[in-house]
Amino acid sequence: MKKFLQRAFAGFIAACACIGAAQAAGDDWPAKPITFVVPFTPGGITDNFSRPFSRLLGNKLGQPVIVDNRPGAGGSIGVEWASRQPPDGYTMIYGTSGTHAANLALYNNIRYDPVKDFVPVHGLSNTPLILVINPSRPFKTVPELIAYAKAHPGQLNFGSAGAGTGTHLTAELFQAAAGIKMTHVPYKGSNPALTDLMGGNLDLMFDYPSVVMPFVQAGRLKPLVVTSKERLTAAPDIPTVGELGFPNAESTAWSAVFLPAKTPPAIAKRLGDAIAQVVVDPEMLRITEKFGSMPLKDLRDDKLSEFVKTEMVRWREIIQQSGAKLN
Repeated sequence: MKKFLQRAFAGFIAACACIGAAQAAGDDWPAKPITFVVPFTPGGITDNFSRPFSRLLGNKLGQPVIVDNRPGAGGSIGVEWASRQPPDGYTMIYGTSGTHAANLALYNNIRYDPVKDFVPVHGLSNTPLILVINPSRPFKTVPELIAYAKAHPGQLNFGSAGAGTGTHLTAELFQAAAGIKMTHVPYKGSNPALTDLMGGNLDLMFDYPSVVMPFVQAGRLKPLVVTSKERLTAAPDIPTVGELGFPNAESTAWSAVFLPAKTPPAIAKRLGDAIAQVVVDPEMLRITEKFGSMPLKDLRDDKLSEFVKTEMVRWREIIQQSGAKLN
């Protein structure tokens, strides 16, 4: 009995020491620059969002937040690398609906678990997509497009920024909701796809507001519908998929900050509190609106974890139904 009590007491002391160490880590953190792993190429929407965000976050934390672009496999390469870094709060991860949901069903070799390998911290933004067509096409509305697609199965072709990207999967979701079949033409990025769309080599495409709206305003593309639940403030005349009778086609590209698993809770909380202030900072709100996005103000901690689990199931079903698969 005496030995049992001694072991129990020793365990209690060890547990207290661990808690104390975690609290101390949170008190001292951050004591040096923080690396923000953005698993996509420089110059894109993700990168253009993450850099001002990092600057504002660094101002809040009192240490620089340095963007580290590590692209590849739809963001999975950078995320996997980041998940294996020391859980000391000095490696932040830019996670998305691709890296933490869709990629698991798209790729055969994902070597991380979106739930077990990460500490969920705080949401960043939610971005819908707009369906745009070449203005010369015979259909001018979504009902006309669907009727045309049903009369000509497989003949309409839609472009994307690449297989497995949000621009691809959103179109797959729309096809399933509308009961139509079109032909997918993947590109290496949005720009060449949009060039072909405007040149008449494609019929339609889903892409992000900040990408397509300049061409819409110039009259080179015609918008038919937006995939958000509510109309865009910057483009209030574009109806939503729900308004047109396809709420199951609602789709947004979300982003959030994660830390490697086992990062002390005190660090995760302090980081989450700082991000909560940054996402509503007036400068960040202007940037978010510029991209046609909405800030994720209340998605953090356990709520973010449950959201990721739901998204994993949702996108797995969509991808399985579409037959999309990448090596």
